[in-house]
Parts: sequence; structure tokens; C-alpha cells
Amino acid sequence: MDHLPPQSGSHAGPLPAYRALVATGALDADSAQEAAAEKLQDLWERLRGYDPRPNPEPVTPGFIGRLLRRRHAEEYVPEGLYLVGDVGRGKSMLMDLFFDVADVPRKQRIHFHKFMQQAHSRIHQWKRTHTNVSDPIPPLADSIAADSALLCFDEFQVNDIADAMILGRLFQALFDRGVVVVATSNTEPDNLFKGQPGRDAFLPFIALLKQRVEVLVMDGARDYRRERTRGVRAWHVPADDFSRREMDKIFAALTDGAPVVPVTLTIMGRDLIVEQAADGVARFDFEFLCNTALGAGDYLAIATKFHTVVLDDIPRLSPDNFDQARRFITLIDSLYDQHVKLIASADAMPDQLYQRGENARMFERTASRLDEMQSLDWLGIHRPD
Repeated sequence: MDHLPPQSGSHAGPLPAYRALVATGALDADSAQEAAAEKLQDLWERLRGYDPRPNPEPVTPGFIGRLLRRRHAEEYVPEGLYLVGDVGRGKSMLMDLFFDVADVPRKQRIHFHKFMQQAHSRIHQWKRTHTNVSDPIPPLADSIAADSALLCFDEFQVNDIADAMILGRLFQALFDRGVVVVATSNTEPDNLFKGQPGRDAFLPFIALLKQRVEVLVMDGARDYRRERTRGVRAWHVPADDFSRREMDKIFAALTDGAPVVPVTLTIMGRDLIVEQAADGVARFDFEFLCNTALGAGDYLAIATKFHTVVLDDIPRLSPDNFDQARRFITLIDSLYDQHVKLIASADAMPDQLYQRGENARMFERTASRLDEMQSLDWLGIHRPD
């Protein structure tokens, strides 16, 4: 799904390009994808030749000037689109079809996490070089809008408080400058930054986003990438060389030839490096995930980023290594709550992993969840947002 041939009919917009791919057999027909392509086609039509002036003539300064600019943007800037759905629904593929043919002279397609990293870096640099200017948001928005009248964000997700605190003002400033936003996400706007400290201050951004983009939920029955997990054995005992080779084969099959690269997750202002990731699948060893200073926020970030986790070398657990056991319990709770698929190698079956001593009874729920996560039903389900 991620590696598609050139599209005939692309000059007529993303919908003919999508239908051409279906006609040639490069894609299977999918009603949810067709509906999303129709919405993108409508936006493509409205954006043809769209080029708001990056440096408009001065307007009345101060509060009145901002109100006039905002009113102009609300009346004349086309509404964007926010494609939301589970991993593997084809959101990024459709956005790429749209972006490639969008008739907008200044446009950018960027991963949302990278965009926010760049924004923080530019804010920091501005503060260093303009010590007499208290607010870096307007000049940052001016710079972004000068480069891009259309911003296409892949994997729109907010896990970092530093991002949450600037998003409302930054996006209001971008919208005021005529920037149109298209985004893909696994999370509906109302659930962004959910359960995080300081979310009340983030709610105005959610309201703004819903005002300026149309939200389309792609809830079709098929999940193309997750179909690869069907028929895969999810628990491998013991965690020996043979299991390691089997896990290598499974990881290769799940990633389907996609390049395996490190991925950086930012949690509460710090980076977590996922060394092996591709196509929504991440691979870890137990030592890294459960014997280092990671916690619930880290595991939640992993669970919301990846649809499948491959985990090597889970040891037997006991009061002797309870810190590891406690982190493992939290990890499994996060994966379970987000309906993530788990492929693991371990020194014992789930009900034998933690048999003796203090807290053994507490592990019973985890063992039960691990058993459920090996079932065919679990390996074939969608993950709800």
C-alpha cells in the first residue's frame, strides 16, 4: 500500500488518481477510501491556484487588526481536512495522492512530530537573537506561511506538554495567515492529549481545529497492514536462538519490506528512541523496555504510535526483579488498552511467568491479558481510537 506505481489521471485530482489505482489492481476497492478520496477531490478543486499573499499589506495594529485578519481568514480560507482512522486504513497514501497533485504553489508535506521539533527550534533561536521581542509566535507563523499555504501533516498526535502549550496560538496564527491544513491521525480531535496534565488549557486548540478542518473518520472494515498478523504465532517459548530466528522472520513479514529505521517519540519534553521501527511495527527487547527508567507515559506513547510490538527475551519474573515486573505489567496494560498486537518470546507461558512470592496474584490479570492477546480474535481486530 505504501509503494504505488505512477497514477494516470492525476492531473484531474486525487479521486481519478485513486480510481486509476483501483482499476489497475494496485489497490483493492474500499468504500471508506473512496469517500476520503471524494473529500480530498473537493478540497483539491477549492484549492486550485490558491495562493494567499504571504506578506499582506499592513492592517490596523493591535487587537482590532487581529480581529480583522481573523475575520478575513474565516471568510475566505478554504476549510482543511483531518483524516482519522486506525493504522493501516490508507490515510497517508490518500494524502500523498492529494499532495502530489495539489495546485498550490507553496506547499509542504511533513510528519507532525518533525514539524513541532522545527517549531520549537525556531522559537528557541528567535528568543536568543531577539531578546527585546517577547512573543515569537507571530514571526514564526509569518515564516511558515511564507513557505507553505498548504500544510499536509502525517500522523497528527500530541503527547508532549511543550507541544500542547503552543499549538493553539501557533495554529490560530497560521489560519489567520491563510494556511490550509490537511492531516492524518489515529486519534479523533476530541481525544488528542486525553488524560494528560494540563489538558484543560489544550481544549481551545481542539475547538479551533474542529472549526477549521473537516473531520472524516475512515472506519471501513479492512485493515490492510494488520492482516499480516493473522496466522502468526504470538508467543514463543523458550526465548532461545530458535525463537530469535522465528522473531526475525515474523518482524520481516510484518514490515513487508519497508525500511527499518529509528523513530523518535517525544514524551514530556524528552526523547525516546525506538531503534527498530517500520510500517507501524516496533521491535524491542525486554531489557530496554522494562529494565530502564521508562514509565506509563512512555508505554502509552509506544501504544498509540504502533499497531504491533515485537518483544524479545521476556525472562521469568519474581520479587527478585519486581521493578522489571512492575514495568512489564504497565507496558501490557498500555498495549492492551490501545488494542496493540504483541508478538513475544519468553522463558515461560504467560501463566508461568510470575509464579511465586509477593505480588504473584497481582500478575494474574496480566497473564490473563497476555492469553487474550494471543487469540485469533485479538490478532484480527481493529484498534479503536
